[in-house]
Amino acid sequence: MTLAEVSAGTGISASTLSRLESGSRRATLELLVALARTYRVTLDELVDAPRTGDPRVHLKPVEHPYAQVVPLTERVGGPRAFKMVLRPDGRTPDPRTHEGYDWIYVLDGRLRLVLGEHDVVLTVGEVAEFDTRTPHWFGCADDHPVELLSIMGPQGERMHVRARPRRAERP
Repeated sequence: MTLAEVSAGTGISASTLSRLESGSRRATLELLVALARTYRVTLDELVDAPRTGDPRVHLKPVEHPYAQVVPLTERVGGPRAFKMVLRPDGRTPDPRTHEGYDWIYVLDGRLRLVLGEHDVVLTVGEVAEFDTRTPHWFGCADDHPVELLSIMGPQGERMHVRARPRRAERP
């Protein structure tokens, strides 16, 4: 492309483009975006940015006798998220209490939740939210593993689930 063609495509004057090419002018982000758009390349390609490292997150699971727990957050204080895979182990429910608030979402399997006087089974897609000062226990509801997400927060810090109601179907 000629300087005139690039100038017409970017709106950058030919003299500015010439100074950019010769190195006598530094490119601003505004100029780089216009040039990348005109040349149909990414900004990284245009400035020959170094490749970034592996984008995958490598989580370190913690093994327990009856579960594998994968911390999804590393922050101290505030809400913390975990993915848990509970293995059936025949444990008898032993409800406990502690400070905080818990939100549990079942990804796969059937989860037995003993919460106060309630003894319920949650299935895929179901959610439970409770104050952990209420005696509670959860484990596999049958002899199959159960996968769940758990978000635990300090006392009184509730999770908020917002859902848009389904639109009524027209006949």
